[in-house]
Amino acid sequence: MDTNTGARPLLLDSALPDFRFTRLECTALAAGPSRTYRAARDLDLLTVHSPLFDLVARARGLPDRLRGTPAPSPASMRLADLFDTVTEDPKGAEPEQPWVGLGEDPGRELVFGAVGKPWQPSIQWRRVDPGDFPEFGEPGWAKIAAALVVHPYGTRRSLLTYEARTGCTDQMAAKRFARYWTLVSPGVGIVMRAALQAIKTAAEEEARSATGARDAAADGS
Repeated sequence: MDTNTGARPLLLDSALPDFRFTRLECTALAAGPSRTYRAARDLDLLTVHSPLFDLVARARGLPDRLRGTPAPSPASMRLADLFDTVTEDPKGAEPEQPWVGLGEDPGRELVFGAVGKPWQPSIQWRRVDPGDFPEFGEPGWAKIAAALVVHPYGTRRSLLTYEARTGCTDQMAAKRFARYWTLVSPGVGIVMRAALQAIKTAAEEEARSATGARDAAADGS
């Protein structure tokens, strides 16, 4: 197996080293790594919108709406909340929230994940504490881990990658997820690209504002 001995390890590799299904999207940003990371950490997934994204989201919630039991929507889904909750109050997270922060390399990487049965018409989630996630192996479940990683790109730009991995805890779960993944993988790509675009927009707007402020200060000096 080829290895890059000089590479910096990913927290994602520790959270979910063994996986069968994956999708990776990336984008280049006209903003430095620190601004890009802040924008990624502050991302509220409930504010991400595009015509295709909204269509995918509505389709995913259709079974619950047809049964008259739509899942309640939280007020927000900020990535920062997953990590700040763990840091400030490990027991303070809502039990209904399946997504947990699995690791943070400040300025570089955010890893979050959940355990569930996404192939079911109404997804069944299993709350697993971050420390238990890597070793969780109860049969019948899918372990989903995702990471946003910021890479320097030249002197003033960044490359942002968004990878989602899924590993299953037994063969039956893997077969069920494989059928599900065949159908939803394109939609997952739409969601991931929409999230990257939201981060890109926020980071580049901040970078432009900072440049404008410096130019104004220089003109006034």
